[in-house]
Amino acid sequence: MADTELRAKHVLEFPFTRSVGPVLGRFFTALRDEARILGARTADGQVIVPPQEYDARGAPIEDLVEVGPGGEIVSWSWVPVPRPKAPLERPFAWALIRLDGADVPMIHAVDAGEESRLASGTRVRPRWADPRRGTIHDIRCFELEDA
Repeated sequence: MADTELRAKHVLEFPFTRSVGPVLGRFFTALRDEARILGARTADGQVIVPPQEYDARGAPIEDLVEVGPGGEIVSWSWVPVPRPKAPLERPFAWALIRLDGADVPMIHAVDAGEESRLASGTRVRPRWADPRRGTIHDIRCFELEDA
């Protein structure tokens, strides 16, 4: 008896719309309308970017403060061959970036041109999308400050 192989095309999707709420709403509005980055100050004084509505203890966060726009790379990973939906079509890095005034780094793409230009402590600044639409993609990527 021969083995039979069955195949079926399957597309995995998560088609939903998420309400961002008042904290992320202010964050995305500042990105879109003013090219400003906001962080959330927790009760113990730490600043988190992107902001969260609650701190690690579950206390609500309502104090938003401007950070950056520049910052420094804390850690990074080079992407020599970007995947089709990557933020850049050429080699880039995913990096943890601690923006000036923030305590907790955020992850974002860095367009450094080549891997040898990256190191922990390297200064970066945002490259803004045009047009901006009120999403995290309003920061197209970060680039080296000395570029």
